[in-house]
Amino acid sequence: MKKTENKKILVAQSSMPPFEEYVEMIRPLWESHWLTNMGDYHKRLENELKEYLKVKQVSLMVNGHMALELALQSLNLPRGGEVITTPFTFISTTHAIIRNGLVPIFCDIKDDYTIDENKIEELITEKTVAILPVHVYGNVCNVQQIEMLAYKYDLKILYDAAHAFGENYLGKGIGSYGHLSVFSFHATKVYHTIEGGCVCVKNQEQYEKLYNLKNFGIRAEDLVVSVGANAKMNEFSAAMGICNLRYMDENIRKRKLVFEAYQKYLSECKQITLNRYREGLEPNYAYMPVLFESGDMRDKVYLELRKENIYARKYFYPITADAACFRNKYRLHALEKARDYSKRILVLPLYAELDLAQVERIAGIVQATVRGKR
Repeated sequence: MKKTENKKILVAQSSMPPFEEYVEMIRPLWESHWLTNMGDYHKRLENELKEYLKVKQVSLMVNGHMALELALQSLNLPRGGEVITTPFTFISTTHAIIRNGLVPIFCDIKDDYTIDENKIEELITEKTVAILPVHVYGNVCNVQQIEMLAYKYDLKILYDAAHAFGENYLGKGIGSYGHLSVFSFHATKVYHTIEGGCVCVKNQEQYEKLYNLKNFGIRAEDLVVSVGANAKMNEFSAAMGICNLRYMDENIRKRKLVFEAYQKYLSECKQITLNRYREGLEPNYAYMPVLFESGDMRDKVYLELRKENIYARKYFYPITADAACFRNKYRLHALEKARDYSKRILVLPLYAELDLAQVERIAGIVQATVRGKR
């Protein structure tokens, strides 16, 4: 067996700029000693992301969760208000709602893993104050219908776009939809700043509100205008973000090659369903989700891959509505598809530097397992 075949393959791997490039970027920090508090790199990255994402304004945050939590807070929603959201997401989405004193109302999903827009309206009550949909695996929500509902019932929309960085839908940056959109820049994402996130906003007033929330409400040395937290991105993270942004298009191109290789090797396997992007989307190829015929089959493939030092992920399992920390605490509606899919989904390794020979090997293990040959 080749040595490379024994190397651990994780579900994701951080894209890194050339070492020397990053070192040169951070070298001035040893001269300025300005390491945080909205330094030059922080301001520069906000401007560069604004252009890249095709949005009006960007507010950088220390991580994606704080971006989501403070974005919700900035909407001034009444405590106890209900927020319609999906249970098929990372736990951060649900935690951000609850930590804002709001109540999550879980809506089932549809075949592309995003919230079922046709089931949202029946969940709207006099307590509903917002909708928090999630773009999942790079698949985008039905933004047109969701925004029609929000307009009809005078609701706020906050999109969790952690999986959709760099995507354009119908010619617009995905971060431009809704009242606010939030991205995560965690190290495992398509684009990262080591750790970080941002909120995309549409006007200066909202930008200033988020500035206050992430900086203790401090506007001058002797002026604190509001109560806030500490969620500023530091200069080392911003520098990494500036470097990585230069390689985004190339990384997405490489990811596409990996995605297409999986499609080639697995498309004839009738026991699985592969991801399909909706028309009008320019995808980022963030993830490679595979839906198996049964949970038992999914679990067997998961274990067979582990035997080969390949770490796929049951992402998302369980759904957030069934998390132990608040199981049965919130009003539940029928979530059959979300629960069913969570038991059958497996995300295979996908990153820009994944060797195509390894993709063929991973796909071969999947095929052999579902066909009973392993």
